[in-house]
Formats: sequence, C-alpha cells, structure tokens
Amino acid sequence: MSKNVTIIGATGLIGSELLSLLQEDPDIEKINVLVRRKVDIKHPKVNTLIIDFDDQDAFKNALQGSDSVFCVVGTTTKKVKGDKAAYRKVDYDIPVNACTYAAANGATHFLVVSSVGADSQSNNFYLQLKGEMEDALKALSIPSVSIFRPSMLLGNRNEFRLGEKIGLVVMQGLKFLIPTKYKPIKARDVALGMLIASKKEDKGIKVYLNKDIWGLKTAKTALIKT
Repeated sequence: MSKNVTIIGATGLIGSELLSLLQEDPDIEKINVLVRRKVDIKHPKVNTLIIDFDDQDAFKNALQGSDSVFCVVGTTTKKVKGDKAAYRKVDYDIPVNACTYAAANGATHFLVVSSVGADSQSNNFYLQLKGEMEDALKALSIPSVSIFRPSMLLGNRNEFRLGEKIGLVVMQGLKFLIPTKYKPIKARDVALGMLIASKKEDKGIKVYLNKDIWGLKTAKTALIKT
C-alpha cells in the first residue's frame, strides 16, 4: 500500500540518508519535508513545506495526510550559543508537538531519533532533555511510537565538530572494549532502521538501541521492495 510520510530534519545527517531511502522506496508515494528555510530538494515524490515551527496551526496543518512521521531534528550547544531554552525548543518542543499533531491528524506511526543514555532523571542536560522528550511521547495517543537511541553517529556532516572527531578516533581504537550500545553507528544504518520499522505492524512504544537497529536489517528483504 502506498504511503504518505513527513520528515522533519531532512537536511541533517540521518535525515538526508532517510530522505534518500524514502525516495527509492516504491511503497512511498509522497514525502513532505518540513523545513525552516528554502532548501534545494528536487524529486517527484517530494513536497517541501517551509514553516515556522512556533506557528502551531501551520505546524499541525503541515502534518495532514501523513501515515507516518519521521522526526530527526537536533541541535548543538554551539548552534544555540549555550541557550538551553533554545536547545529545548528544538530537541523537545518540535518532536513532542509533531507527535501531538500527527496523532490529531490520524497518523499511525511516529518515529524519532533520541540518544543512547536518554533519561529524564539524568544530571546531564542533553540526556535529561532527550529522556523528557521520550516520556512526553509515551503519554500521547498514537498507535505506534518508535524511539531510536543510537550512539555516536558515523557519516559526512555539513559541519565540523572537533569533539566528535576526537571521540570517534578514541572509540574506533578501543571499540573492542566498548559495549555494543555505545559503539559508533552509521547514520545510514539508523535511517534504514527507521524505514524498516515504519513498515512493521507493531503497536505501542518500541525503543531501538544499536543492536536493535542493526537487527532490523534482517527484516529488510521482507519489508523493503527492491
């Protein structure tokens, strides 16, 4: 059955990989891409919508007609210049509002990227925020919610992150000592996992750690047409 989907965060590391996979998938008829500013995406399936995510009516209307909604937004302390309120607007408000409006519009599946270690009781601001976001999603009325908790991502970013580069070098050298859930993971593997999960009929809340994301690949043949 052909599906209409929406991506929020399609220009990011995971989002760009996900958009590519959705474009190639014959089961996907229409892809709504929600962005803050104009982007150069040309594909017959893609409909780009420029919205102000603070405009709640525009946000809700933009999610009409979507069967599944993928939320892969995220910011950094550098981007928001250390403003935690601004950080929260991206990493908490957008996903929670998106899921709320998706449910109100009849969407059946909401898929979101969180982080390994997400915990609303954490002393770490980032992990606490991700945990609070997850808790809020679990309280909403939508048939299926898939939460992805990858570790450090591998892929070609549009921005340089020195700390991340150093972390990757260290982790690659010591990967044989690192538990599976903390090992670096390819952004494309996360994107592929999200696409596969969107085709499953599982109801309720499902959390995917690294091992679960890699495990989804075993379902690829049955769930993704080639």
